[in-house]
Amino acid sequence: MTTTGPRLAEITPANLDAALGIHVRPDQEHAVAPVVKSLAEAYVHPGIAWPRLILDGDRPVGFLMAFLGIDWYGDGSEIRSGLWRLNIAAGEQGRGYGRFAVESVAGELRRRGTGKFYVTWHPGPAGPEGFYLGLGFRPDGENSGGQTVGVLDLA
Repeated sequence: MTTTGPRLAEITPANLDAALGIHVRPDQEHAVAPVVKSLAEAYVHPGIAWPRLILDGDRPVGFLMAFLGIDWYGDGSEIRSGLWRLNIAAGEQGRGYGRFAVESVAGELRRRGTGKFYVTWHPGPAGPEGFYLGLGFRPDGENSGGQTVGVLDLA
């Protein structure tokens, strides 16, 4: 029996190639790393990275990776969790999968007792700022690696 509707799946040997096959539109490639880089980072940050394949039924439509409990400033003063990467396949955009991904990460963070949800995005006309603002994220005045830092209160 095939499950319908979007869902998250752990990355396994059985679905690795499907995850690696997720590619954003060419005009978005500058704004998000490819899945292969995200999985390499997940490998070297096993306690922090939370990679998931986004499926609609059995069809791969995207990839996300959350970060859990990062020491943001490297001095123990602030621990943050949020969305590290979001790659929705080029032909699947505009169908609600990005919203589903963000809501899924928010649910996982709430389950873990996290009060704030962080994300960064590249500013500019081809960037995802409008998407994140539309979901309630607000810039917190910070910049990280040339990206705008946004926060959503989960309380």
